[in-house]
Amino acid sequence: MVIGRPAEFIYDMVSDVTRMGEWSPVCKACWWDEGDGPNVGAWFTGRNETPERTWETRSQVVAAERGREFAFVVGGTRVRWGYTFAPVAEGTEVTESWGFLPDGIAMFEERFGDEAPTQIANRTEAARQGIPVTLTAIKRVAEAG
Repeated sequence: MVIGRPAEFIYDMVSDVTRMGEWSPVCKACWWDEGDGPNVGAWFTGRNETPERTWETRSQVVAAERGREFAFVVGGTRVRWGYTFAPVAEGTEVTESWGFLPDGIAMFEERFGDEAPTQIANRTEAARQGIPVTLTAIKRVAEAG
C-alpha cells in the first residue's frame, strides 16, 4: 500500500509497538519487556483479542532498519511479522508480511494434533484478512498526522 509520507516517518510509527492497537484489528495493546525500544533483540508483549478469546504473546524484534524494514517473531521462533518500506514518487510503498516458521508449525501440530492443519489455515486466513485492515489504518493515521 502506498502511503503519502516518507519511509522514516512510517517506520517510526510501525516500530513503536506501543501504538499497534491504533491500527491492528486483533492486537489491542503492546508494551516493551526488555530492551529500549525497536532494536534487534528487544522483546515486547502484545495483547490480542477476538470475539472468541483474549491472549498475550511475547515477540522479539529481528529486523530494525529505520526506513527500510521492521520485523518481529512471535515466541522468538514461531511466526514472523514484517514491514518493509520502499520510497516511491507518491510517498512510501509499505508491505506487511506474515508467516509461520517451522517451530510454529510444530507447536500447532503438538497442540492441536489432527486439527493442526485447520488451525493453521484459520490463523493464515485471519492474517490475510487483517493485513489490509492494518495497512489501511496505518495509512489513515500517517496521512492525518
